[in-house]
Amino acid sequence: MSADAMSAPLPPPPAYRLSQRMSRMKTSAVREILKIAERPDILSFAGGLPAPELFPLEAIARAFEETFETEGRAALQYSTTEGFAPLREWICSHLARKGHHTHADQVLITSGSQQGLDLVGKVLLDPGDLVVVEDPSYLAALQTFGGYEVDFATVRSDDAGMDTDDLAALVKKRQPKLLYVIPNFQNPKGTTLSLERRKALVRLAQEHRFLILEDDPYGELRFRGEHLPSLASLDDQGVVLSLSTFSKTLAPGLRLGWVTGPRALLKALTIAKQATDLHTATLAQRATARLLSTFDYVGHIAALMPVYAERANAMLAALEQHMPQGTKWTRPDGGMFLWVELPGGLDAATLLPRAVEQKVAFVPGAPFFATVQQPQFMRLNYSNRPPDLITEGMRRLGSVISDAL
Repeated sequence: MSADAMSAPLPPPPAYRLSQRMSRMKTSAVREILKIAERPDILSFAGGLPAPELFPLEAIARAFEETFETEGRAALQYSTTEGFAPLREWICSHLARKGHHTHADQVLITSGSQQGLDLVGKVLLDPGDLVVVEDPSYLAALQTFGGYEVDFATVRSDDAGMDTDDLAALVKKRQPKLLYVIPNFQNPKGTTLSLERRKALVRLAQEHRFLILEDDPYGELRFRGEHLPSLASLDDQGVVLSLSTFSKTLAPGLRLGWVTGPRALLKALTIAKQATDLHTATLAQRATARLLSTFDYVGHIAALMPVYAERANAMLAALEQHMPQGTKWTRPDGGMFLWVELPGGLDAATLLPRAVEQKVAFVPGAPFFATVQQPQFMRLNYSNRPPDLITEGMRRLGSVISDAL
């Protein structure tokens, strides 16, 4: 180093200081990997992406066009925080057909269900509060709640979802403020909470007086078996708050989700949303309400399911064919993901650069664990690729794993 460089003045310190909570907020592993996976030469199974070729593009475009033609000025104006009334009423009618009876004043429209997660954290959670999650759990929920400086407790899960016996033992020792669960086709595992455990979970929440946050973005996407009742439909004491979204059924770019729950809690969430973004985009809400007034939403989802079933089956068959002995994986009945356990103590994160060299990508599983990370897992998304590319991707991935053993 030259003498001039050594004598140069140090740059001034930054004019800002980050909040202490930012030290608990980690970058999303999924979002970082998607930066790599956007390369057109990469076969990516990393993102939680629905199939874009199945978006009802023409119907959505027509709904937006008609909205501009008939109510354009209102659609471009400020609106109520609670959301567009006809859209909230449609959601109530749709939920009622599935046994979840609620009212429009118990529905808050959000900018995707991810905003619902953040609003719940803002309204309910103080530093040091106990939040119970499955092990593993949805990465973005862990990020959100971690930002509110909570303590996490984890509950075992298996092919029938969250282990409610393990939960019962936990709540005898510690009082949770909130329990977060994805009951249908869980992210990242793809597993579903059994009916027996749904009833047990609601019963435990009622007995021990903690709130359940039921996150159900994938529940419509069942391609095998029978739909199970929501946790909210099993609750008669106001211990369940529910999130859902149009992102996985219509299109994620609409950024429309919703929260349902007890009126007093919805009021608090509405106040928090006022301070966050005033309201969800008026144009998207009105156009979607117009779409749903004539669009066969149930028929659209029914048309999606054979495609997703074919892709899930293609991935399961390709894993059987190409993965080395000792590899294990879940077998989802719907949704968008399955969960792979690697053999021989392999670390998925260390495999990822080798996989990218072979033009294939996945999400390492360690960040999905709230407390003790387990590096031998990976999450795979099957909804975004056709069967032939799924087969080729699993061939490449199987080769990477075999070479690492």
